[in-house]
This record gives sequence, C-alpha cells and structure tokens, in this order.
Amino acid sequence: MDTSPQFSEYVPLKDHCTLGIGGLARYFLEINTIEKMQQAILSCQNKKIPYIILGKGSNCLFDDKGFNGAVLLNKIDFFEESTPGTFHVGAGYSFALLGVQTARKGWEGLEFASGIPASVGGAVYMNAGASGKEIFQVIHSVDYVTDDGILQTIPKNEINFSYRTSQFQKMKGAIVGATFVLQPNLEARKKQINIVNHRKNTQPYGDKSAGCIFMNPECGHAGALIEKCGLKGKNVGGAQVSEMHANFLINAGGATCNDMQMLIALVRQTVKEKTGIELHGEVRYIPYEMNKEK
Repeated sequence: MDTSPQFSEYVPLKDHCTLGIGGLARYFLEINTIEKMQQAILSCQNKKIPYIILGKGSNCLFDDKGFNGAVLLNKIDFFEESTPGTFHVGAGYSFALLGVQTARKGWEGLEFASGIPASVGGAVYMNAGASGKEIFQVIHSVDYVTDDGILQTIPKNEINFSYRTSQFQKMKGAIVGATFVLQPNLEARKKQINIVNHRKNTQPYGDKSAGCIFMNPECGHAGALIEKCGLKGKNVGGAQVSEMHANFLINAGGATCNDMQMLIALVRQTVKEKTGIELHGEVRYIPYEMNKEK
C-alpha cells in the first residue's frame, strides 16, 4: 500500500491566513497526526521540495505569487491533562482556546493566550506574549519533528527563547506538540475574561490583520509611536493602518502583499524620521522562492 502523502496542488493561500493575502501554494497538505507530519517532511526531503509549516496563518504575509513549494497545514490538535496543571497539547490546537480552557479549570499562566488567533505551534515558534507574559514562562517541553523525520522532545532548558523569537525560527522541521505546567489560581478565569474584554475594546477584531506588525521597542509601545506620527488610517492600496490600534495593519479590502510591504516600509521610515526609533517587524514574510526570503 502506498502510504506517501497525497498533496493538493495550487491552493489559494489567502484562504489560510488571517490577512487574507497571498497567491497559490504549489503543493498543500493538511496534517492531523505526528506520524503524517513525519511522512510529509520525509516526502518533501526525498523529492527536494521546499516546505513550510502553517498553523492559523496569523503571523505571516504570503507573497502575491504564492509559494513555490509545499505548505504543510498543522492540524495536530490533541489535548491531554497528564497530571493536574500539566497540559500536553498538539501544535495545531487553538492557542486562544487553550487559554480559555486552562483558566476555566483554575490554572494560571496562559490567560494571555485568550484572543490571540494562533495555533499552539505558532505561539511557541514566535514565543507569543501579551499582557506582560510570554509563552516561555510556562513551557515545559516541545515535541519536534526534525528535517530527517525524527520525533524529539526538547526540554525547556535546551530551548533558546527571547522577545518574540525562538530557536525554532532557525530550524528546519516542525513543532508538533508542547507541554505546559501551570499553577493553581482561583482568579485565573476572571483575569482571562478581563484580558479578552480589553482586547475587544482596543483591537480591530473584525478586520483582516496579522495582529501586531511591529515589536515593541525598549522605550515604549510601537502602536503609540505610530499613532504619535499621525499614521492612523494611512493606506497604501488596500493596506491600511488601523484607526483602532496603530500597530495593526489591516487588509481593508483587496490588499496585496506588495501593498502591505510598502505600508510597512512607510510606517518604519516615518517613525524613524520623526522619532529616531527603528521599528522591527514581528510578522514573517513568506517569499515565493525559499532562497529569496527577505
């Protein structure tokens, strides 16, 4: 029996990211088990097809031409509470849902995840954070399939995390699961609800965005700097600086990758000229050809 993965071809990437931007993926495969991820990576390796791993597509900007390789959509979504307060979760599991569920159970540490439109794998990859918390603070270990298709469990003390980055961004392979250790707190649910309400009141939930586009500089908040420079509502084509939160650049209708890149460049240049502060991007641009990544 042939157990090799059956890839779809020419799949619109705009349908698989929160910005709603991007051309066609040459190959596309939805994966729901660790074993299938191992098979898919080995298949790509054997056929010399470049590949990327995609979760909810909430922190990426696809090229207008698409991606000339394989997009592996991680839908590995198991959820296990192995011991009280210890949660082993698939990388395709909703990070926001994880924050809600753990808080409801009376465990603190992931309340900040509520409202973040990421998968667990994407959150680990980016060392996602909000409300003064980051994922590395509660991670215990990460399940990882290497470029050779080997499953590893990497403990926290062997993982390098920093602000909105992790060592996984320099590795070839796939995060397939993560284990979190949380602490009991009867106020966790209340805190989680407050976080969600604050986000709904301050962030453009109804618009197509990739969340915050820029990392916060050491001296303050990127959104405040952008607003101070009078850029709220500024647009390039269909890409626009949100009127609600200036660190959200939204697809206001028909935005292209080129529109968004030009607006990002304009914001960075304007902030640099007016404040002297260099903003650094938080969103990953995925080029059409892997060897041309910016």
